[in-house]
Amino acid sequence: MNIRNFTYFDYMLFLAVVLLSTIGVLFIYSSGINSEGVNVSNEYIKQIVWAVTGIVILGVVTFTDYRRYADRTPLMFAVMMVVLVYTRIFGRYVNGAKSWIGIGEFGVQPSEFTKLVYIVYLAWFLDRSRRTDSPFARFGKALAIMCVPMLLILSQPDLGTASVYVPIFLAMCFMAKVPLRYLSMVFFGGGLTIMFTVLPLWETNIHRTPVPVIRILTDMRFTLIALVALSVISVLGVVGRVLFKAKYYYWISYVTGLLIFSLVGSIGATHVLKDYQIMRLIVFLDPYVDHLGSGWNIIQSITAIGSGGFSGMGFLKGTQSHYRFLPQQSTDFIFSILSEEWGFVGGLIVFLLYGIILGRGLVIMRKTENSFGALIATGIVAMFFFHFVVNVGMVMGMMPITGIPLLLLSYGGSSLWTAMLAVGLLMSINMRRLDH
Repeated sequence: MNIRNFTYFDYMLFLAVVLLSTIGVLFIYSSGINSEGVNVSNEYIKQIVWAVTGIVILGVVTFTDYRRYADRTPLMFAVMMVVLVYTRIFGRYVNGAKSWIGIGEFGVQPSEFTKLVYIVYLAWFLDRSRRTDSPFARFGKALAIMCVPMLLILSQPDLGTASVYVPIFLAMCFMAKVPLRYLSMVFFGGGLTIMFTVLPLWETNIHRTPVPVIRILTDMRFTLIALVALSVISVLGVVGRVLFKAKYYYWISYVTGLLIFSLVGSIGATHVLKDYQIMRLIVFLDPYVDHLGSGWNIIQSITAIGSGGFSGMGFLKGTQSHYRFLPQQSTDFIFSILSEEWGFVGGLIVFLLYGIILGRGLVIMRKTENSFGALIATGIVAMFFFHFVVNVGMVMGMMPITGIPLLLLSYGGSSLWTAMLAVGLLMSINMRRLDH
């Protein structure tokens, strides 16, 4: 390695990662304290081991040229798909999803590591294909790269982890100059799919009055009629576009195609996802529709955050966590404990540290002259941003509960190592940012 690369070691990014990991260990320790002040969990010890080994991994990846393994990314991606299939068949259930493999107490979550392999492989493909494929072919192949792991993870079913793949795809394809009209199909199609999946539960649990148009989503006869009608309109739009060249025929086919995709997607979602997972998508609108079930987590989390006030109740002095009102408090709801004990000030510290990671990631993405490296950096920034926004929004009741951890803070070796590997890649790219 050229000695000048050492001058690009990102000390600010590294420090932010170390501080967040340390804060994570502190509050994982706090989550194990019961109402009598006794520590009833050894999770913090495991997290220390994962954090220390993760920092070593980060260092190894930082000083390894990320371009060395570029041509091996298709093989890495194929291997991870095989591992996901194996996990789906032989994995063990944790929190309702068959997403773990391992022996005894030792287990890993392959879907976490797959996110990083997916980012690197998609970056490799988008970099290579810009010289060989048409825009539509490039979009279609990139979409397939996203859908294969995403559908395998959804089948576990793990809605939270699967959802991360979409913003990564959109951000990387946008940076790779894939036309916006194609990307908007994924964005709006995904949004409509979620809406069509949730509307029947909204009608039953919140509106509590039948809405005639929603029968299209609940009665298969009406669904089939709608699909046939939309298909006919879409075909006519294509024919009109070919014969008359008018642009509005294209948009007719575009909109009806989105509706067809979303209807079919909502049918698939209702068959794949568990009832409680679909219910999580709706209780954030009104947690009290199921305050002892799906809404319980949000209500207790908001209570914990609110009780923290400006400066918090003091480290190890929180009540919601120590009296075990908060479920999954060392993983999904770690920010709730932090906010209760450190208050607004503690939350602000976490926001600033994440801001450093995201800001440094954006700088690396912008200054890297190698397009492969810039695309990897884009995917990593999108991954961190989505995890942060969704997890923090989730514990504040502003987003549905999807089981997404807060990277570097939440308990778990798989997510922590994935975050460390991702930061190591960012720093590796930064150290070689002037190399083409």
